Amino acid sequence: MRRGITMPVGLVRAETVGARETDAAEAVPLGEAHRMLGIRPRELELAVELGALATVAPRREDHGRWVPVAELARLRTEEGFPATLRERLRLVGAREGAALLGVTPLRFARLARAGCFGPVRFSLNRYRAVVWLYLASELRRILAEGEDRRPRHWRNRRIAQAVRRTDDPWAAAAAHAAVLTPKVLEEAVPDPAERARLEELRPRLTTARPESLAARRIVRGLLTADGEEEVLWHRLGLTLALSTARSARPLRRPEREHRPAQGAGETVEGAEGVEGAQSRFLRKSPSCITDTSSRPRRS
Repeated sequence: MRRGITMPVGLVRAETVGARETDAAEAVPLGEAHRMLGIRPRELELAVELGALATVAPRREDHGRWVPVAELARLRTEEGFPATLRERLRLVGAREGAALLGVTPLRFARLARAGCFGPVRFSLNRYRAVVWLYLASELRRILAEGEDRRPRHWRNRRIAQAVRRTDDPWAAAAAHAAVLTPKVLEEAVPDPAERARLEELRPRLTTARPESLAARRIVRGLLTADGEEEVLWHRLGLTLALSTARSARPLRRPEREHRPAQGAGETVEGAEGVEGAQSRFLRKSPSCITDTSSRPRRS
């Protein structure tokens, strides 16, 4: 049965925070939101931290974050609400987590230390020892999916090695770019000349030379960041490295040379366009600018 949602007292108009303005949305304060969802304040705080519940900033800067009414309605209409929501936010310690995975607490601790899964909260017990808390839903998902994190750890290790071996900030950026798909890379680096430079400095992460098509596909998968979290991590690393590279060693660009018109103002680059010429130039001569003043012109 779909539950309706009543408009609480104190409803305001709020807008999301971002680089560009977005449409205003009706929202309620966090204190009101947790009562409407039937969860504790700390559970609501955790839902916001995990991205399970979107929030917006109010027009007045002296107010805290607010929750859009549409978000509340989305959660309230889920099947099994509110039990399913509270279960997604349930935290467990090492002993209960070990029981969920069917391993001993010692084995659980070793897996956690190895980074197979991560805690979301911690507390101190009466002996001032750190008690890590884990999402029960995440542990169950790991048990069901049997996620293999070895490829991710291998990629991170190889990228770290490539970054340590170079003093060139562009090569450091190329290490992070090496594991991103062309689509993600184009979104992160819109400039074709910069993408060409990164491709030129792309590190060789493996020496494997698979011969069959099936083997090449497997290796390509191992060389590509997998999952939203890993993609975001390397995209952030690329962004930071690019910022350093642009400041430390600005990318030199070839000057455009215009030839006598052949049709409607055609340039030396011709039909393939300026971007293609820039990419070819950077691949052939990335570190200097060739003097084009003495180049012969077409007769």
